[in-house]
Amino acid sequence: MALTVRTDEQLEQALTALSDEEGISRQEVIRRSVLERYERSNHAAQFERSMEKMIDRWGDVIDRLGQE
Repeated sequence: MALTVRTDEQLEQALTALSDEEGISRQEVIRRSVLERYERSNHAAQFERSMEKMIDRWGDVIDRLGQE
């Protein structure tokens, strides 16, 4: 699959620097960055769902502990 990415000077410099530093292609820099961002956002959503479940289950206990 092909994708065209429009860049500006700042992005060009960052891509080149990361590519040189890591010894990978600019395409691979973009690929890894997108996948890393996706994993982080997915993790954040899972964490949020877990917190909501815990608050539903233990919210009253937490409130009582905070009052003592």
